Amino acid sequence: MRVVLSGYYGFDNVGDEAILYSIVQALREKKPDIEITVLSNNPAYTKQTYQVDAVNRWKMKDVMQAIKEADGLISGGGSLLQDQTGLKSIPYYCGIMKIAQHYKKQVFVYAQGMGPINKAISKWLVKATLNKVQHITVRDTSSKQLLKDIGVSKDVHVVPDPVMGINLASFQNSWLESQDLKKSFITVSVRDWPSTIHFKDEIAKSLDQLVQDGHDIVFIPMHGEHDDQTSKEVAALMAEKSYIAPFHSTIEEKISIIGKSKLLIGMRLHSLIFSAINLVPFVALSYDPKIDAFAHICDQPIAGHVEESNWDHQSLTQHIHTILNQYADVKEQLELRVKPLQASALQTAENSIQAFSSHM
Repeated sequence: MRVVLSGYYGFDNVGDEAILYSIVQALREKKPDIEITVLSNNPAYTKQTYQVDAVNRWKMKDVMQAIKEADGLISGGGSLLQDQTGLKSIPYYCGIMKIAQHYKKQVFVYAQGMGPINKAISKWLVKATLNKVQHITVRDTSSKQLLKDIGVSKDVHVVPDPVMGINLASFQNSWLESQDLKKSFITVSVRDWPSTIHFKDEIAKSLDQLVQDGHDIVFIPMHGEHDDQTSKEVAALMAEKSYIAPFHSTIEEKISIIGKSKLLIGMRLHSLIFSAINLVPFVALSYDPKIDAFAHICDQPIAGHVEESNWDHQSLTQHIHTILNQYADVKEQLELRVKPLQASALQTAENSIQAFSSHM
């Protein structure tokens, strides 16, 4: 069996690379001899890193040939069908699905987070495309509701983010081992976001308080140099010392650092997911409904939204103190939420394989 994977791959975004890593790992666990071709912005890196075939996602002749030779297309996961960050995403990813439909290939929408979809033309294109695919799975109930609202009539199933299914058994981090960190350190994932609220200042003040409480602070840049720069900006606003993990660390290394921390303060969705799969409590800072949705799934607090003024460093610190003061109970409740999701994340891979097998 050969499948093509379409997503935001090869762009040095740890969240999306973790999605690719987890889907490939899950597919191979369920069908070891599966052949996988990834549509990537950096095919050489993708081939080497994941031991898959890869073609340039922008070379449509190569993309069409890969899909033509495959048994099916997996579209996802991640936030592919949205027009918040630009108007090209929806036409591109719908276009890839249309190519598969042209060649009469099965299309499996894999644990996607839908929206925001603001433009009428975007809503029409998503509706027209998804009403002709065979299988739609989304990662939260708000995504399912959005598809219903824009007129998608196909069955839509809610499944965990694929990263929830990652096997953590062998993950280590040499950078962490080389640092003289206290046993109780807190990890932080920040990203830039346009806002009239000085949210970086508030985060920095809270982190200073946590250092004074006896914790070390380690920033985890999730999106390469972009988040590395934001981490440096927040660290520079702090009066106390902090650490910044290398932005080019592997997925396994970043998961390992978060896994050894006491708690995570996170803006990036996949920093929260890395925290959850390690059963490390987190406090979310939201900029997007997907953050709220995942925090709700895990029953972990949202300290505030970076475009709203109804929170500050004191309330952020209070959320953290509340978790630390009830730590054993919080971890136990998190485990009750996460363990079923880890099991069912692998089921999505099995369902996709069954779908493609039945039409070979």
